[in-house]
Amino acid sequence: MRIVRLTGIKFPVPFKVVFRHASASRDRAENLIVAAHSEDGHVGYGEGCPRDYVTGETTGTCVDFVRRHGDSLIAEVRDLASLRAWIADHANDIDRNPAAFCAVETALLDLLGRLSGKCIEELLDMPRPGTAFKYSAVLGNAPHLAYLCQLRRYRRRGFDDFKIKLSGDARSDGRKLRALAGTAERVRVDANNLWTSADGCIRYLAGLPGKLFAIEEPLEAGDLAGFRAVGEATGARIVLDESLARIEQLDTLTDPDRWIVNIRVSKMGGILRSMAVARRASRLGVGIIVGCQVGETSLLTRAAMPVMQAAREDLLAAEGAFGTYLLRQDLTTPCLMFGHAGRLSPDQVPDGPGFGLTVSDDLLELLDEP
Repeated sequence: MRIVRLTGIKFPVPFKVVFRHASASRDRAENLIVAAHSEDGHVGYGEGCPRDYVTGETTGTCVDFVRRHGDSLIAEVRDLASLRAWIADHANDIDRNPAAFCAVETALLDLLGRLSGKCIEELLDMPRPGTAFKYSAVLGNAPHLAYLCQLRRYRRRGFDDFKIKLSGDARSDGRKLRALAGTAERVRVDANNLWTSADGCIRYLAGLPGKLFAIEEPLEAGDLAGFRAVGEATGARIVLDESLARIEQLDTLTDPDRWIVNIRVSKMGGILRSMAVARRASRLGVGIIVGCQVGETSLLTRAAMPVMQAAREDLLAAEGAFGTYLLRQDLTTPCLMFGHAGRLSPDQVPDGPGFGLTVSDDLLELLDEP
């Protein structure tokens, strides 16, 4: 393969509803799409979701990354082996710009698959998806009536696994959890780093109704000692999201039964790095959630599937596949969306080369090329 051009593109699309949590409120997608062009006219597409409160990235910093490294990628990447070598040689810069590199890497993998005639799993020496992917219901920090309306829709679709975004308002959060009584088989909550003290967090959680399976990012990112204290006091497992962005951080989790890692492909810097994290977490006995950034298109939904397969029996939950449940318009055909009980069946996954998706490039806005 010879790459001749990497193009940065915006996909500006509004959401059907505003999605709120403790760190941010969003009403539209802010994603970077990269198109990788080969000399024979093939194009691969990838996606990254920069979030300044997660990795410190913006669309502007992502474009700068692509511009800074475009010539090197074009000159050095020819196949999967040379892509892996490029990743190893630029690990520190990818650590600082994971969403930017995710857009580049997924575009290159899509292109490699198209040129070889292999779907992404075959390209990565994995079997094609053979069983359904199951996704959790995710309920944001919406006003209560809107929350109940969304909850009813999830109930009608047969969901039994729920993730709830906490607000820090005890009355509001208590009402959210009580509304789940008799519906949810398992509930986890996401605090998005609400509390600064473990004691304050423990007191707050003790006042909430019901039993929690897991608590995501209750304190300031990286406060593992505080997280442990919260987990021990509540009996819930602790989900690391912002607090785990690099594979070597797994080695600090000496009590693996306490932890679950939320592996989001954009946050981790692409499919290959995400699969490496999933496999090491599995070896260490740490639980795995394959998550998503709010507003992902079907490109990243598809990109997460090899990571879910890499997690195997240690995959405790998955988030994503919202498609046009959330976006007013998806970028691709088909639009990959969960169905009844959060399931997305294998026959919904396109088996064409690369991601097997057709991108509607008329929806894209060209950015400056690197």
